[in-house]
Amino acid sequence: MQVIVINSQKGGSGKTMLCKHLSVEAERSGDGPIFLIDTDPQGTLTAWHTKRDAETPARIEVPFDGLEKGLAVLRHHGAAYCLIDTASGRLEIAAELFKVADLVVFPVQPSEDDLTAAPVTVQALKQSGKPFVFVLTRVKANTLITAQAAAVLSKHGQVAEIFVNDRTAYKSPYAKGQTITEAEPKGLAAKEITALWRNIKSCLHVSMQESEKVNAHG
Repeated sequence: MQVIVINSQKGGSGKTMLCKHLSVEAERSGDGPIFLIDTDPQGTLTAWHTKRDAETPARIEVPFDGLEKGLAVLRHHGAAYCLIDTASGRLEIAAELFKVADLVVFPVQPSEDDLTAAPVTVQALKQSGKPFVFVLTRVKANTLITAQAAAVLSKHGQVAEIFVNDRTAYKSPYAKGQTITEAEPKGLAAKEITALWRNIKSCLHVSMQESEKVNAHG
């Protein structure tokens, strides 16, 4: 099982949106079983999951101090991936979550405020030694600020090839807790999420290979 933690210390960057859409897409593309853990006290992911008719992805309640034990149980039951949604502005908790991650997905909006806030999370990630990838969210297509943001972030780490555009579709309250890939599977947003999940998987694959090389030489 691989653990993906979605974190940014900046609010409104799209953490929960990514967690929902990537987990559903992972199941849809045959990469399950997928499990979700919501560590944000606001419980937005939990509220969304409660509305769902679909049984997948599954969500489990795990106390923060029992997280490693909970992940061990998921591994034992054959989970393929666990995605963990997180709160903003709780760096000490985020630092603990990074320890259990195989990859951290770091959503960033292409804005001055987001870019100014990014180094706080980057520093914590680099201290953890865990691989991470930036995902640009709420992007306005073909704008200079998007290109500038990608260039600035690339100095700190890898930037996902797929950007998540600012689309109304991501914010629409679809019936039964559906995500855009379920509600409008042939739309542009759905294709974007499908491509982003492939991108995230390739990042995981590369980080696993690098980890194996380190272990082999260790």
